[in-house]
Amino acid sequence: MFSRYKLVGFAGLSLAGALLTQPVLAQSQPSVPASNQAIGLASDSLTLGSTVQAVLDANPGVTNLTELANAASSRLSQTQAGFLPQVTGTATYTRIDPVSQFAIAPGAETLAFAPNNNFDAHVTAQYELYDFGKRAANTNLSRSQVQTAQDNVLVARRDLAFSAAQTYFNILFARESIRVQDQQIASLVAHRDEMQKRVDAGVSTKFDVTTTDVRITQAQNQKLDQQNQLLNQQVQLARLLHKPQQADIPVKGRLSYDPQPVNLAAELAKAAENRPEAKLAKDAETTANLQAKLVDRSNLPVLGVGVQAGGKNGYLIPGVAPADALQRIRFNTVGVAQLSVPIYDGGLNRKKKTEAAANYRAAQSKTEDTQEQIRADVRQAVNNMTFSQSRYDNAIQQVNQATDALNRAQGRYRYGVGQNLDVLDAETQLAQARLARAQAMYNYTLGQYQLRRATGEQIWK
Repeated sequence: MFSRYKLVGFAGLSLAGALLTQPVLAQSQPSVPASNQAIGLASDSLTLGSTVQAVLDANPGVTNLTELANAASSRLSQTQAGFLPQVTGTATYTRIDPVSQFAIAPGAETLAFAPNNNFDAHVTAQYELYDFGKRAANTNLSRSQVQTAQDNVLVARRDLAFSAAQTYFNILFARESIRVQDQQIASLVAHRDEMQKRVDAGVSTKFDVTTTDVRITQAQNQKLDQQNQLLNQQVQLARLLHKPQQADIPVKGRLSYDPQPVNLAAELAKAAENRPEAKLAKDAETTANLQAKLVDRSNLPVLGVGVQAGGKNGYLIPGVAPADALQRIRFNTVGVAQLSVPIYDGGLNRKKKTEAAANYRAAQSKTEDTQEQIRADVRQAVNNMTFSQSRYDNAIQQVNQATDALNRAQGRYRYGVGQNLDVLDAETQLAQARLARAQAMYNYTLGQYQLRRATGEQIWK
């Protein structure tokens, strides 16, 4: 009986989408059943918001992407440095042996063309005066890469927040399932005690008591499965919080049902504007376009200028003995203007242009596909919410009907006109109806958060 709903519920836990436009938790502190205390739920502490925030703060993956975004910002600063002059200082000592020498006449003083010890210290300033937009194109490309890195952080945080919210509601659903099972067990035990009194009074047989004991044992086994599911979800939350040694992460809240009106057209428009995947796709398209522009400019001339000022020895000075003049340090300057014009590169630039154009077309196609996927995600989330509402309404009706059927079966058995099996079947049907109601509440809640995720809204508010 329970297994059907249990499997559906926990299959839903692995859905990639979750949930909604308003949190649907009761914020009051719920009472903790004895069964939950037995498995480590003695106190509650984390709400949905605090759970999500704690997971975001603890996850190193977000930190990794954030640092990559910082590195991209640093690369942007590096490209912007190309718009400024580059200044370097150089000091050089060179020892030359031998040096060229000559004598004006036999026996005369020998003159050297250069000193043996050469000293040179100067400061050089260089600046690319004009490069036909190559530096600007490279800077724009780096700026686009920064935006992509930042959007990757947003996507990672969104997905991580959704995983935290999903695990949080998984825990609430598991608790609600245990509460339903506790209700069934308590009702079956009360029914068994009543039958035992009838057996003691000689108006019933031991067979009815034994049959009820079998149902109680089955219900207890199902409760053990639910407790195992709860512990597994707590382990999952501990993993998200990077607390591998702490499997019991207490959370606060209970599942509730708070249906909200949904405007599909408005949600589609919101998703197209806010969804981070759409921004990433557009970032990739922009980057590919800027890469193509950079390739277009990479084969253009570059005009640069430079100036150098400093001091060195090795000069002949009029009126000064050559031997002394060569050793003196003299101030000197150099000015240069250079135009570099690419002439032939073996067709490399043309091939790069072909590659860049193909990448741009691919990015455009990816953008279109992403937009279609976003629209599909929104429609699926709205469909899930709509059908979960219908299932909740049916579950409420089913609970009312099962409750009435149980009351009638108990009354008929009490007056000796009904069978114990009718009471047990009615108990089972009521438990199934309550589980169906909890499942519908859970699915609708996930559907609401799935819609938030699909439209790019914050997972929790």
